[in-house]
Amino acid sequence: MEELRTEIRNFIMDTRTLPTLPGIVTKLNALADNEKSSLQEMARLVSSDQILSARILRLANSPSYGFYRVATISNAMILLGVDVVKSLVLSSSIFEIMENSALGLWEHSLGAGVAANIIAKHLNLPDCEEIATAALLHDIGKVIIRLKLQDEYDVLFAKASQSGRPLYVLEGETIGTDHAEVGGWLGKNWFLPEKLVVPITCHHNVAAASCHQVKTAVVHFADVLIKASGFGFSGDQFVPAIQPAAWNKLGMTEALLAEIVEELEEKLVDSKNFSLEIQSTDETKT
Repeated sequence: MEELRTEIRNFIMDTRTLPTLPGIVTKLNALADNEKSSLQEMARLVSSDQILSARILRLANSPSYGFYRVATISNAMILLGVDVVKSLVLSSSIFEIMENSALGLWEHSLGAGVAANIIAKHLNLPDCEEIATAALLHDIGKVIIRLKLQDEYDVLFAKASQSGRPLYVLEGETIGTDHAEVGGWLGKNWFLPEKLVVPITCHHNVAAASCHQVKTAVVHFADVLIKASGFGFSGDQFVPAIQPAAWNKLGMTEALLAEIVEELEEKLVDSKNFSLEIQSTDETKT
């Protein structure tokens, strides 16, 4: 078990094995860390890669954010913020894998982003876009585990289906870690901000978040609501109860939850259409 855990950790640490874009990523990190850099400089850098730009704009116009007609990377930077665009740059190739080979997981992640945005707005929270991004990325560890341990992960999916137990519990029993922790490792290796890394790492255990508990609670809520809705497929059919730590941290009420669920049901129609549009676009390329 420890060997598998170490294999995955080493896989993440060796950036050459990950489906990222190291050249642009390195330059973008340098610009983001330089106080003298402008949004225009960062936008020009991202725009220099046409394929990458198209992916970022597609995500920026997704129902997860509620922005439509985001036509340029500069607009995306202004509307979403540098940290969000940076995380989308880093994850864009992995999202492409999700779209092509793990469609159910892609739709689940997209739906979680939509749900998180709705929850954050109903609670009048700041940084709704960042919270939506954390939700969009919350299961990215599953993609990494599958990339490294595909045979073992296929067995885990089957076990989860047969037993009705949560996938993350089976992951811990089999490989000594789970997708939430792996996603956190990846976020740290990518130098994503703590406000994204913590919700990814703790979305199955809100009380374990030492900081950013509100964001973590929203991502947890979003994950559960999307699983309960049946939108997409996260890898198991288990729908957990909302954790008391999340409910209390957000000051949630039954009435407010009913409003959120009602709006979410409407927005998931848009999300399904968005997903179908992506699939049809990808099919025309092949």
